[in-house]
Amino acid sequence: VPPGFTISTEACRAHTASGQMPPELMPEVDEALSRLETRIGMRFGDAKAPLLVSVRSGARASMPGMMDTILNLGLNDATAKGLAEKTGNPRFVYDAYRRFVAMFADVALGVKREHFEHALDTVRAKIAKEKGVDATRLNAEELRRKVTDADIPAADLQGLVQTFKGIVKEHTKKEFPEDPKEQLWGAIGAVFHSWMNPRAAVYRKMHDIPESWGTACNIQAMVFGNLGDTSATGVAF
Repeated sequence: VPPGFTISTEACRAHTASGQMPPELMPEVDEALSRLETRIGMRFGDAKAPLLVSVRSGARASMPGMMDTILNLGLNDATAKGLAEKTGNPRFVYDAYRRFVAMFADVALGVKREHFEHALDTVRAKIAKEKGVDATRLNAEELRRKVTDADIPAADLQGLVQTFKGIVKEHTKKEFPEDPKEQLWGAIGAVFHSWMNPRAAVYRKMHDIPESWGTACNIQAMVFGNLGDTSATGVAF
């Protein structure tokens, strides 16, 4: 289990009540993040040895799939370059980066995932054509089977990162946040907001879970299932 720390349900309840983070929370998160950096031996936002984190909900009762998660948080152009050099695996890095941009934009910025899927399918069609496959005869699902994520090379994934950022700017009129701390607080806020999303509300009603509980927010060092054939991740119950 990767190391991390938990922001309590108390913070979520305060955020829900006021619409703002409790003022004492920021220094507490900074301190916990510093301890995590020491334990991992990498630093959040460091271009040479970047610590990436996952930001997940953590309700008192299990609510699988009901609330939001953001993975690979802490990536920007500088940390991606540093991680590619550190791992010697740029394909892995830019695959993680494009996933992060799409996930953060969807969860924290309100940009629908379908915009990113369309851009990804455009790249798939290009690769299919290079393989001699007529993509115009395939529907989206067939195209994804013919050209899987693993078939997309590093250069195309790197290009997708910039395409995805362009989609974010088009829909939000703002640049995608490069500052890892800004990313982190955006993700924490999104997790707290997701406690009140419609699917979570319906699930709570079905399972008699009080709305007043709120959700915690778990911030953990990332582990990667896509580094190669010998890497994997999973969830234990």
